[in-house]
Amino acid sequence: MGGGGQAPKSRRTLCVLLLSLSLSLPALAVEPSEMLSDPALEARARTLSRELRCVVCQNESVDDSPAEVAHDIRRAVRERLVAGDTDRQVLDYMVARYGDYVLLKPPFKTRTLVLWLGTPAVLLLGAIGLWLVNRRRAAAPGPAPLSDEERARLDSFLGRRD
Repeated sequence: MGGGGQAPKSRRTLCVLLLSLSLSLPALAVEPSEMLSDPALEARARTLSRELRCVVCQNESVDDSPAEVAHDIRRAVRERLVAGDTDRQVLDYMVARYGDYVLLKPPFKTRTLVLWLGTPAVLLLGAIGLWLVNRRRAAAPGPAPLSDEERARLDSFLGRRD
């Protein structure tokens, strides 16, 4: 009689364990060997890594990416911080090395206009295209009415009589 409550408890434990693992997956990208011994520098490195895009993965930060290039970028960030760079200097170094694409929030300037305005421009052009199609459709004349001769032939085909 006492074994009935054991199965739900172990299922619950398994669910909690799986949920904990799934929530911690992004944190697994940063390997323990990469982490700095200074907690303040490590926190700055993690913050900077979340602002940098993995140049291989699509729209994923280097902090979350398991790619080898993300590992190299994370290591470079930590090396620059240990060397005494400010956060701005680290970001400038990464931009000089990889371009504005490496920033998850690139600056608004001429070279990044497509990044900032591309999607709104495509949506605007699509809306204008839909408006033009609807306008043409509304302005198009309807079908011409049947002449008396055509109506008489149609009635004869359909077997109608006056």
